[in-house]
Amino acid sequence: MSNNNVQIPQGEELIRVEMTVKEALALTGAKFNQNHKLETDAIKKLKQSLADKLLTPNH
Repeated sequence: MSNNNVQIPQGEELIRVEMTVKEALALTGAKFNQNHKLETDAIKKLKQSLADKLLTPNH
């Protein structure tokens, strides 16, 4: 099954995610040995922004 056929009604709308530079770098694959939570915190922020956009009526 291919994901190329997925239809997302708001797919072209913008979302805003506020995160630190370190969190953004962690999402690109940079490793921070002293703080493993950076990537998980950034992912949580991204998921929350998506949920807010997709689940909020009349956004």
